[in-house]
Amino acid sequence: MTDFHSLPGPDDITRVSLPNGITILTRANFNSPSVVIQGYLPAGGLLDPLDKLGLADFTALALTRGTQQHNFQQIFDALESVGAGLGVDGGTHTAGFSGRALAEDLGLLLGMLAEALRQPSFPVEQVERLRAQLLTGLAIRAQDTAEMASLAFDQLVYPGHPYSHPLEGYPQTIQAIQRADLVAFHEQHYGPAGLVIAVVGAVEAGRAIEAVNVALGDWSNPRQTLPPALPPTPVLAETVRQQVRIPGKSQADLVLGTTGPSRFAADFLAASLGNNILGQFGMFGRIGEVVREQAGLAYYATSSLGGGIGPGPWLVSAGVDPGNLEQAIALITGEIDRFTKQPVSHEELADSQANYIGRLPLSLESNAGVTSALLSLERYALGLDYYRRYPDLVKAVTPEQVLQAAQHYLHPQRLAIASAGSFET
Repeated sequence: MTDFHSLPGPDDITRVSLPNGITILTRANFNSPSVVIQGYLPAGGLLDPLDKLGLADFTALALTRGTQQHNFQQIFDALESVGAGLGVDGGTHTAGFSGRALAEDLGLLLGMLAEALRQPSFPVEQVERLRAQLLTGLAIRAQDTAEMASLAFDQLVYPGHPYSHPLEGYPQTIQAIQRADLVAFHEQHYGPAGLVIAVVGAVEAGRAIEAVNVALGDWSNPRQTLPPALPPTPVLAETVRQQVRIPGKSQADLVLGTTGPSRFAADFLAASLGNNILGQFGMFGRIGEVVREQAGLAYYATSSLGGGIGPGPWLVSAGVDPGNLEQAIALITGEIDRFTKQPVSHEELADSQANYIGRLPLSLESNAGVTSALLSLERYALGLDYYRRYPDLVKAVTPEQVLQAAQHYLHPQRLAIASAGSFET
């Protein structure tokens, strides 16, 4: 039986804040000689100008392409020579970074991270190479039915809201971004305020904190501008639909749903357990059973709950034959309707609860899993004892609470329905 007191908790997580605003979380693990760092800072896509969507992501990806001390090849060689790795990428609310090295090379890893965050040089050749890669990715996206259905869904369910904008932007906005825009975005939004870093591995807390302090403790940026507050989330008044035509596709992808809870919502866990029953557990839950197994209408059919800092979508996605699209929509909507009218069974909920409780220790087996978990504690203000309390929190959810969450967020008569495919007649 799992001893949940062995999971990360207040007695073995160290959390400190540096004078410049950086928060450090660290936990020692001497079962392997490696160390993992992960973190984020508030420089995400919400800050993108509308005519230059993708700027935050472009900037984040460009940070490791050259610094004032090292060019791209030198950065790569320095890390590879010790078997280390480092990456920075964009997100909606934050830019994130992650790295891995032997514990003895933590100083090197943090030094390279500090250079990338503080002193990127944005060399022209590397910027243009990255632009070409981004444009290639967008060309591939335009032919991907799942990606285009998801993009259309975001625009339907979040009209006029920053969440409707793709993090990667569009070809025309990526073409519009100049090197000077990357420099200006970095100067305005990268700094220590709001930066969180987790360090997990074969290093004592005191040494980890000192290493971060050496690399980043003297960083300051008086010009750093934090993101504005997230605007209210739109509420659908009726079902809305959009169909994206992509010629020559044999499969259509469908995304159907609405706005769900944020991770801060009191009913998030009830909604999450309910979603597991609706379209994830086993062979994709109820949705998979009805649409895929019984009716044979979908190559895949699953649901997901995307709550984070803001209200993420609660949606069902499916891959279907274009000729079966309307029938699949009817079956999925019917299952959502049933889900909002009848409590889940005690057996269904017990199975889902056992699944959640059993998955937690497995997700924390690696240093990378623990660093991600520590960042979640900080990002969502869960408390350092959250993982110790987690089994009891999960077991406390009742069928009635799942039903209440479903009724709060899911409205079968007010859904966003997006699909992408050839739809040739």
